[in-house]
Amino acid sequence: MPIELPSGVEAKINGQDMNIKGSKGAFDYKIHDSVVIAQDGNTLVVKPKSEKDKQGWAMAGTMRAITNNMVMGVSTGFEKKLELVGVGYRAQAQGNKLNLTLGFSHPVVHDIPQGVTVETPSQTEIILRGIDKQVIGQTAAEIRAYRPPEPYKGKGVKYADERIIRKEAKKT
Repeated sequence: MPIELPSGVEAKINGQDMNIKGSKGAFDYKIHDSVVIAQDGNTLVVKPKSEKDKQGWAMAGTMRAITNNMVMGVSTGFEKKLELVGVGYRAQAQGNKLNLTLGFSHPVVHDIPQGVTVETPSQTEIILRGIDKQVIGQTAAEIRAYRPPEPYKGKGVKYADERIIRKEAKKT
């Protein structure tokens, strides 16, 4: 399936090296050896080098998804929202650090990687933005891992669209 390049996004392919530039930033990526990416105007087509190679077809699908995420990242960007549920749970962004109060005896300070911006519109909301979908998802997963939501009261750090399946308390 071809990848359409939106206006303002340009791709340069030099052998196995790919460069994608857009209004939000740029990516340099090394394409897997079993895959070829061809550019036709403002569309990119990802194919395996050998039509009979099963691993080449699998890798072509992976490279297509990664390339599409890079194109979307440099044109529109990505965003993940996290919510803090629990009494006294707070978040505060300070530069490239995120201060979290999650009911521990100490505050948790999480370093935000380069290329990711963090906002806290309220004390219980965290918004991560950036152009790299993998880094945004990994950062959100690391923040969530400090206090994952528990099934009895639903307390913890959860994704905004996550649904917590609640358990009933023990009967006496």
